[in-house]
This record gives sequence, C-alpha cells and structure tokens, in this order.
Amino acid sequence: MTSILDQDFFDAFDTLTLAQKLLGKELIHESPKGITSGIIVETEAYLYNDKACHSFGGKTPRNSPMFGPPGTAYVYQIYGIHHCFNIVSSNYGIGEAVLIRALEQVLGIELTQSRRQKVKLKDLCSGPGKLVQAMDILKNQNGNKLTSPPLYLKEGIEVGAIIETTRIGIGEGKDEHLPYRFYIKDNKFISKP
Repeated sequence: MTSILDQDFFDAFDTLTLAQKLLGKELIHESPKGITSGIIVETEAYLYNDKACHSFGGKTPRNSPMFGPPGTAYVYQIYGIHHCFNIVSSNYGIGEAVLIRALEQVLGIELTQSRRQKVKLKDLCSGPGKLVQAMDILKNQNGNKLTSPPLYLKEGIEVGAIIETTRIGIGEGKDEHLPYRFYIKDNKFISKP
C-alpha cells in the first residue's frame, strides 16, 4: 500500500516545482458516502507577487489559509457558485498555492457520476469546479492539513512529458502571460488543451 504524502513532500519544493511534482499524485477523499480518488493531471501555480494570486493584495479572512504551512487545503468559492481546491505551497506567511485543475478518476466513479449527474468519465473532473463537486470537497475543509484522512494525497503514477503553458481564465493585466499551468502531455482528462 502506498503511503500518504507527508509534510516533507510539501516542504521540499518551491511553488512552481510543486505544481509539476503534484502531477501524477493521487488525491483521495474519504467522505461519509464513500471513498473517491483521482490522479492529478493538471495544475496551476499562483505566487505571492503574481497579480492573479489571491494573496497579491495581502492577507484577508478569505485568503488566510494561503499563508499557512505548505500542504494546507485552500478551498474558495468563485462566481458565487463553484468551489476550487488548492494546495498551499510556500513557507508560512508567504501566500502561495497550487490550484488543482483536473483529475483522472480512479476510485468511486459511480459515486462521482451521481454527484455530477452521470457525466461521461472524461468530463467528471476536467475542471476545478467539476472536480470539487465530483470529489465532494467541502468549504469546511478550507485550512485543513492534507497529510491525513479524510482529504489527502498519495503517490500515484509515473509521469512522462509535462506541458507548461499559460493559465486559464486569467484577466487582462493580471499576469495572464505567465507560463504557470502544467499538465500531463496527451492526457484526455485535462480541462482544455
């Protein structure tokens, strides 16, 4: 049985490196209705000096988990509807995170399909809002450590080539040109090529 990624893993890398090292890792959620998991296939990095980063203007009640230690969950709502799941990625007090953009479903496919109204497998977790709904990641998990159940990561698969490109949905003037999005080459479960 593969062991849960521990604090040493999250402490070992800067944000841009962690965004790439998370590719291929398995995200697991043990919820009351069952266990779901997926391989991380797409990520985006957000650095403290990046205008698109929630911490860019300083610490607020909303973004305060970003300033916690690496390996902390940062869950927030966008557009008043969807939630996004991030992993805090820098030292305490810095304010950086990696957005998990897409998963390739492994465990609990029927459960995730019921949460997403029977969506095709390749579309279950092909976007940050979709994967949070499918995995039933909750707002009250914001600020939780990701080194023990119910929400945690394990070693997953070996990753080949990684594509580095610009992030999705970044507004003009918000460092939209930065190549901070990473995904596994030729993976059909990413949010968009």
